[in-house]
Amino acid sequence: MKKQNVRTISLIVCTFTYLLVGAAVFDALESETEKRRWEALQAVEDRIIRKYNISQEDFKVMETVVLKSEPHKAGQQWKFTGAFYYATTVLTTIGYGHSTPTTRGGKLFTMCYAIVGIPLGLVMFQSIGERVNRLSSYVIKAVRSSIRCKRTVASEVDLICVVTTLSSLTIAGGAAAFSRFEGWSYFDSVYYCFITLTTIGFGDMVALQKDNALNRKPEYVMFALIFILFGLAIVAASLNLLVLRFVTMNTEDEKRDEAQAAQALQGAVKLEGDVITSNGSVLSGYVGQDLPSPNGSTSTIFSCRCICLKRKKQESQNKHLLPEVVPMQDLNYESQSMHNMGAVNGTGHISGSHMAIGPDVVDQLGNRLPLRPSNQLLKRNVSLLSFRI
Repeated sequence: MKKQNVRTISLIVCTFTYLLVGAAVFDALESETEKRRWEALQAVEDRIIRKYNISQEDFKVMETVVLKSEPHKAGQQWKFTGAFYYATTVLTTIGYGHSTPTTRGGKLFTMCYAIVGIPLGLVMFQSIGERVNRLSSYVIKAVRSSIRCKRTVASEVDLICVVTTLSSLTIAGGAAAFSRFEGWSYFDSVYYCFITLTTIGFGDMVALQKDNALNRKPEYVMFALIFILFGLAIVAASLNLLVLRFVTMNTEDEKRDEAQAAQALQGAVKLEGDVITSNGSVLSGYVGQDLPSPNGSTSTIFSCRCICLKRKKQESQNKHLLPEVVPMQDLNYESQSMHNMGAVNGTGHISGSHMAIGPDVVDQLGNRLPLRPSNQLLKRNVSLLSFRI
């Protein structure tokens, strides 16, 4: 099995294993807490119903009203600044869920807008990430040249370390700002920044939703948008390097396989007709296929198409066959050299240590070459085919 296929299968298995492990860990961490919280809420619900003597239906109505006024949806969401914030979450695939269209036109436009905007955003962030990586490479090279290092070229590991550091600084700085403006703890702010810049976007914590900040704090809105766009570019640069590393590994394996295949095909031949091997065997029916070797080693063979060879194949197997063919290419030789090997009899057979040939020989183009007397030249291109079994 090819290394690429093995790696792909391994990645699939590792991904699903990772998902299973994550599910087990989240179950262990959150399920009991969720159960206790649900039981506590149910107890509060029963106490409110008994205390105020309201029906179950009235309580459900009140519950619906409370759910519609979630804290992270405070204030108007569809003014221009809020709409721009929503468009940013669509294009970047964050999708907080803090605001969603309710009209049919808004839902339809969201789908059309996402079809064009998401690829555009991905290409933009990838391009910015490449520029960031190139700038980082230039800075690393300049610094190493200034301190006279022998190796000044930045490697992939160096670039990954640089962009990872930039990503960490971006998250740390953004968390400090959001902690101040939103009143969150620093840990919750780091959590929000990470969920945002990795485009997970759970929506449990959303910025710009406190005190109608979308309409009253334009400078804070500008900071939040710049943080999202710049942070996504930095994270994209880091992820781009990691993905590029895996793609490079696959490409190297593919090139290695192609080189091995090309090397194996250097000795591949296409055979037509019957084949006479050096050990005196006649093989037929191997058109465009590898010939078996009796001893498993490299076999030197001579292939030709003769009119009467098939008819006398059995006879030629039992008679004198050419023990070995000397490598020749495009030689013009006299038939006297054939008499040096053995005399030509009246039936067109070469006696002695000879190969049985019919009175006529057909070349690769189908032209018939008559066997001429010994005092004339017999001009023919002899092709020696040698390959590794």
